[in-house]
Parts: sequence; structure tokens; C-alpha cells
Amino acid sequence: MTLSPNEDLLIAGLKTVSDWEKFRDTLKGNVPENWETAFNDFFFVRLDSRYFQPIKAIRENGNLSGEGFSIVAIQCALIEFLESTIQGKIYRYRRQGEVSGDHEYSRSEEIFIEFLCSRPPFRQTFNRTVAKEFYQSDRCGLLHEARTKNGWKIRADGPNDSIIDETGRILYRNNFQKAIERFLEWYRQQLISTTAIQEAFIRKFNSLCD
Repeated sequence: MTLSPNEDLLIAGLKTVSDWEKFRDTLKGNVPENWETAFNDFFFVRLDSRYFQPIKAIRENGNLSGEGFSIVAIQCALIEFLESTIQGKIYRYRRQGEVSGDHEYSRSEEIFIEFLCSRPPFRQTFNRTVAKEFYQSDRCGLLHEARTKNGWKIRADGPNDSIIDETGRILYRNNFQKAIERFLEWYRQQLISTTAIQEAFIRKFNSLCD
């Protein structure tokens, strides 16, 4: 097996490209315990170190004076990673006239909307209209202009685990985080048992090693 020239690159905590390339061979036999390891040691560790721990640090050191903007910006970036991992798609900037290859995408809107409308527990709250409004007003507003748009507001907590208040245009960022954590349990089960999701996972992690 030829290792990547990036073999020392950290991709999940202290796990490197070399660690992934060696571990990847154990997934060929479709052994559930090995997929549990893939989820725990590579996928979750990557999320925890790069997304969840920073969110926790912001929350614990915040004073409700605007840190929700940073938290939701991180959550929105995470959503794109989660859905593109489920689909096994890799982002590639596409110049005018270029065509995306197999398993590539160059626009994040459909990836984002697909996650909110299709994945539990978000699909219980979002339809395409609401998801598109959320993408345009919250995701794009925060990542491109450091603001929410069209009257949307961010609050820390909401009633009954509500993710959003559609009428009041409020996003409850702590409940949003809880929903992401519930989604991960669903994804863990799918990764252990579903061939298409397993193949997509390998494509995605291979791409992280480039």
C-alpha cells in the first residue's frame, strides 16, 4: 500500500492520514465493530475537536452578548460537512464552463437544504421553503456578512426543544446543537448497517487526506 505524501496530516484528533489509510483496509470485510471504530475514532473525534469543543468553549465563556453568531456560523459549516459526508460528495470550486465530476459539488445550497429536510430530527421542523429561507437568511448572512438577514434572530434557548420559531424568525442555537447530537446517533446506526453510506464515508475521508 502506497501512503499519501500528506501521511502526517492530522485529520481527527491525533489520527493522521497514515492512520486512516492503514485503518481503511479493515472496513473491507463490513464488520460492524470496525465501522463503530470508524465512527468513534475518526468521524466523531474530528467533529468533537474541530466543532463541538470550540462551540462548548464559546458557550461556557459567553455572556449572551452576541456569541450566538459565532456558534451558529460553526453549526452551519458543520451541516454542510455532515450532509456531504452522508452523500460522499467533495466540494470543488467550479470555474465558468467547468462541469462537476462524479461525487463533486460546487454549490452548498442543495446540500444544506437536503440535510434540514431529510435528516432526523430536523426533517420534523423544516420543509424546503423554510430550509431555503434559513439557508439564505442565517447561513449565508452569517458566513458572508457576519449578520442574520430578513428579520431572523438567534436566541440561546427555546421552548420544548424547538429548533426554530418560524413565525417569529428565531433560531434557538442550543436546541439546534441538541438536534445535531440526536442526528449523530441516527447516523452512527446508518454507518454501521448501510452499504451506500459506508461507501460515501470512505470517499469523504479519502478526500480529507488529499
